Amino acid sequence: MAGPALAGFLTGLSLILAIGAQNAFVLRQGLIGRHVFWLCLLCAMSDAVLIALGVAGFGAVAALYPALPRIMALAGAAFLLVYGALRLRAAWQGGGAQMVAEGGRGLKGTLLVGLALTWLNPHVYLDTLALIGAVSTGFA
Repeated sequence: MAGPALAGFLTGLSLILAIGAQNAFVLRQGLIGRHVFWLCLLCAMSDAVLIALGVAGFGAVAALYPALPRIMALAGAAFLLVYGALRLRAAWQGGGAQMVAEGGRGLKGTLLVGLALTWLNPHVYLDTLALIGAVSTGFA
C-alpha cells in the first residue's frame, strides 16, 4: 500500500488533470498574463483549506448540519449556470478577443471570480472534502 504522501500526490494529480471551471479560469488568466501570481496564490490557499477540512472530517460537519451539502450544491449549481451562460454569450458575441487584447478584469474582479469559481463550485466539495477526506481515512 502506498504511503500517505504518494496517495495524496496521486489523488491530487488525478483531480487537477480534469480541467474544471477554476482551472480554466486560471489558464485563461495565464494566457492574458494578468494577475496570475495572486490568482494562483488565492486558489492554492483555498484548495489547502478545503483539503484540510476534508481530512479533518467534513462528514462530521455535514452530520451536524444535514442541509449544508444540499445548500452548497444548489448555490454552486446556480453560480455555475450563470457563469456558463455569461461565457456562452461572450463566445457567441465574439467579444473574447477584445477582452484578451484589453487585458480582462482588474485584480479585485479577477480574485472575486477566482473565489466564486472555487468556493461556489459543487465539484470542489466532492473532490476536496469527500474524495480526499475519504482517502485520508486510510491513514493514521
